[in-house]
This record gives sequence, C-alpha cells and structure tokens, in this order.
Amino acid sequence: MSDALFPLLEPYASGWLPVGDDHRIWYEECGNPNGTPVLFLHGGPGSSINANHRRFFDPAFYRIVLFDQRGCGRSTPLGETRSNTTQHLVADIERLRQALGIERWMMFGGSWGSTLALAYAQTNSGAVAGLILRGVFLASTDEVEWFLTGLHRFLPEAWTRFAAGAEDLTAAGLLRFYSERIAANDEMAARRWTAWESAVMSVGEATATSTQADSSALARVRIQVHYLVNACFLAPDQLFEGLKHLDGLPAIIVQGRRDLVCPPATAYTLAERWPGAQLRMVEEGGHSAMHPAVAQALVQATQDMKERLTAP
Repeated sequence: MSDALFPLLEPYASGWLPVGDDHRIWYEECGNPNGTPVLFLHGGPGSSINANHRRFFDPAFYRIVLFDQRGCGRSTPLGETRSNTTQHLVADIERLRQALGIERWMMFGGSWGSTLALAYAQTNSGAVAGLILRGVFLASTDEVEWFLTGLHRFLPEAWTRFAAGAEDLTAAGLLRFYSERIAANDEMAARRWTAWESAVMSVGEATATSTQADSSALARVRIQVHYLVNACFLAPDQLFEGLKHLDGLPAIIVQGRRDLVCPPATAYTLAERWPGAQLRMVEEGGHSAMHPAVAQALVQATQDMKERLTAP
C-alpha cells in the first residue's frame, strides 16, 4: 500500500438511495461535511468501492462521496443488468447530488470511472467543479479489442486459458461466448474472465492486483460483459465530441506509462483534444491506482486541485 495515501477513515454517513426500476445504490460520505465535495467513481464496469478509495483526498478539505453503481458492491439487486446503462448511471449521479444537497462537485474516476466521469460532466457541466481522471478509457472498439485480443501478445499463457472453449477468437466472438456463458450462470467462466483481468492488471505492479471474491465474481462479470457487449451505451467518439461542454473546467489526467489495460495513447489523445486539461504521465506506473507512484500522483492531483476549486 502506498504511503502517499491519507490515513484510513470511516464514513460519517451512509445508506441506500432508491433510484428507480427497483435499483438502490449504496453511498457513503467521509471527510469534512462542510468541505469541497468530490465524487469517487469506481471502475469496472461492475467493480465496487472500498475503504482505500477514501484515502486519495485530504479529509480536512474534501467532503468525499463514494457510491456503488447499479448492480455493484452493496447496491441492489446485485448483478442486475435490467435498467442498467451509462445513461442510468449518469442520472443516478445527478439524483445523488440533489439528494445530498450538493451544488457542484469534483469528479474523480479511474478506468471505467473516467468514462463515467466524462459522460456525467458533459451532460451536467454546471454541476461539475473539475475532474481528475486516471487510466483513461473511452469505450472505443479499439480499446475493447485491445483488452480482449491484443494483449495476447504480452500474456499468451493467460490469454490461452481465457479464450479456451470459444470458437471465434475475435473480440466480438469472445464477448458473445462470455455473454452466453454468464447468461447461463457459469461461475467457472466468470472466474476465468476475472483471472484474465487480474493477469492484465498485474503487469507492472509490485504484486498482482486483487479481484473480488469468487462469490461475487459472477455478478461483477455479468455487469462488465453487459456493458462491453453494448459498447458501454455510448456512440462512437461521443466523449471526444462532448469535450466542448467542458471548456474552462480544471482537469488533471494521471496516466501510468506501463498501463496495459488502458494504454497511454488514449489519455494522450484526450489531453490533446481537451484544451486546459493537464496530462501527468507516471513513467513507472501501471493501471492500478494503488501502485505507489500512481497513488502519489493522484494524491498530488487532489492537493493541486484545492486552489483551483476554491478560486473565485
């Protein structure tokens, strides 16, 4: 664990927020109740928040809000894909903001969390004070194909295990195969997907990136495959085209040079097309936010944002 992170802290408020369609999202608030609001957006799709996610922010300055997205973590029903799209999640974030009485907040998201942060900010720019993004993922076909097939060049052993049983070894074929297996509640297939994800994320890390327990793997993978099969419910280049709505918002992009899950080219292109966004490349960093160098860069970003968020 990185020494750069702030000490562990407990929420001062938490609970479930009904968001419609029988979904309830779990949220928690930490830090300073009167501080500058920041929303932590977890990755996946399908992952969840944990106690370490609270530690990127100075608890004396920030009002830290975290939540489990639909079907994830402690949100209910677990693993539910019905009424679960990017547009639903964006609406949930706005409903949570209103329920907590927050006027504007900063978005902090990594990997899939960066996708969701951009999607929300482009739709609700008036409610956003700034953005910190890590390991940028924009849900393009190229990015998904890289994750599902391109990485076999780096991890041939793990990929062979991942692709075993599939007849069509293209990205689309693998997605169809896993979609069918997960729909059949195949827990072994969910574990194989999770093992592939873990193998990819562990490259460049001091230790292998941990994943959720097997008991929740099926639900987590069900959400992730649901989103990938549907191109994350985003039109091609939607997030690039929406950058015009973010003019003037402070933004810091933290990217690990050795990130194989979300390679640096995406973060670089985003920064090039987003005037005012600052790209901070972490040369020794991989994908994990808990990599010591990446964690240090993220904490530095939240510290640097203080002045920009409080400027008149």
